Amino acid sequence: MSEIRFRAIADMPQRPVQTSSRLSEVRYEIRGALSHRARELEAEGRDIIRLNIGNPGAFGFEVPAHIREAVMRALPHSEAYCQQQGLPQAREAIAAQQRRRGSASATAERVFIGNGVSELIDLSLRALLEPGDEVLIPAPDYPLWTAATILNAGKALHYPCPATRGHLPDVEEMAALITPRTRAIVLINPNNPTGANYPRELLSAIVELAERHRLVLMADEIYDGILYDDAVFQPLAELAGDLPCLSFGGLSKVHRACGYRVGWFTVSGSAARVADMLHAFDLLAALRLCGNVPGQWAIEPALHGADTIRALTAPGGRLQRSRQAVLDAVARSEFLDVVAPAGALYAFPGVRGGAIETFDDERFALHLLESESVLIVPGSSFNVDYRDRFRITLLPEANVIGDVFERIEKTLVKIAEGSRRERQVA
Repeated sequence: MSEIRFRAIADMPQRPVQTSSRLSEVRYEIRGALSHRARELEAEGRDIIRLNIGNPGAFGFEVPAHIREAVMRALPHSEAYCQQQGLPQAREAIAAQQRRRGSASATAERVFIGNGVSELIDLSLRALLEPGDEVLIPAPDYPLWTAATILNAGKALHYPCPATRGHLPDVEEMAALITPRTRAIVLINPNNPTGANYPRELLSAIVELAERHRLVLMADEIYDGILYDDAVFQPLAELAGDLPCLSFGGLSKVHRACGYRVGWFTVSGSAARVADMLHAFDLLAALRLCGNVPGQWAIEPALHGADTIRALTAPGGRLQRSRQAVLDAVARSEFLDVVAPAGALYAFPGVRGGAIETFDDERFALHLLESESVLIVPGSSFNVDYRDRFRITLLPEANVIGDVFERIEKTLVKIAEGSRRERQVA
């Protein structure tokens, strides 16, 4: 009987395993369908210029020698789990940096180290959210913030940061979104994808808004040392004072150590207001045992050793030259505009209003990939409701940036000509 039963089961129609319905609302086009298509083209022998990810090692940047050597020396001491929050000396180095930046309440006990900031974004939102709770997130955003909110049963409320305002938010517009279910405000500063750098006055106004509504501040500051021209980074924790504030940082961008997968967040605010959060974070950190131990040995030399990023962003530095190549190319373009990025590793150009009537960022990105072997990210992937922008990384050499924008302009000319023909036929 069992053989008959098993044969009958085998003959039944095979249906896919059902997955979480929350995934239908999650998008991450940075590594999505276009990236999959790029891999297919590479398998066919095409050389693809990948401008979709801020991955310094893929563009010839190296981890500074003193950081790499610290990890190598510590490997014999890295073979056991560490405490769930991270190595004590690494956490103290992070807390010391936060205290130098004006966060008086920063201590090693309030630091949590994880496998990149990505893991910690998910962990912190899991600790804070009940089903239906809301989180204010910038639009455009780094889409992991929206995805992690949704996957932890929350609701993302996007506050607009349009190019017409230099990609900065309006505090009154943020306030209009707040309801009794709102729990937190997310800030990405310097911003990914736009490169906007938030001035002190604006941050102070956002702190006042959070205090008025008793909201948690979540400051994604992974690009804190990557600034151009006269831009100055303002840490949020210094302004937040007693208000609960999570400050996220890591080694992947400023220190070009993406593959080390080392990120952290520091909890600031009055002890009474953050005690329950600290307990929740500690519990969730313990459930995943600990972060990558070898990479944690890089934290102290990274934060307290030589400054290796300023030479890259200063006049004449590689990142500054690449940024300038973007600005020069856009200035020459018949179609494009851009807000000059003040920080981070990206630019967010767009097609000027009316320049191409039928422009669609996703169709453009696919056309550019197929015809010119350049991979970019459509702007609508960053949770905005417009489709006229795209993100590129500033990591390639300036001459590569120049070549890419020649290909972009060539593609835009073809799209504009096609759009004119469509109008004539209509």
